[in-house]
Amino acid sequence: MHWDNGRYDGPGGWGWLLMVVMMVAFWGGVAWIIVSVLRHGGPRSSSVPSASPASVTGPEDILHERFARGEIDVEEYHHRLDALRAKR
Repeated sequence: MHWDNGRYDGPGGWGWLLMVVMMVAFWGGVAWIIVSVLRHGGPRSSSVPSASPASVTGPEDILHERFARGEIDVEEYHHRLDALRAKR
């Protein structure tokens, strides 16, 4: 900072460089936040990831997954499994 007869000449070369670096860092941070939010899609609706359609091959697989997640008990699992196998 240089004062000459009451006149201020501005921040000087290093000051301008610092302002440019800080502006690029600020807008880079804003862009990073936006990309992160868009990439991760915000909050998840459940902690258990759903199976992709390619990994599920039939109704017995769905039944096995429901039993593994605890959605149905042993009796219901065996009852539904017997019903599925009886339809074949």
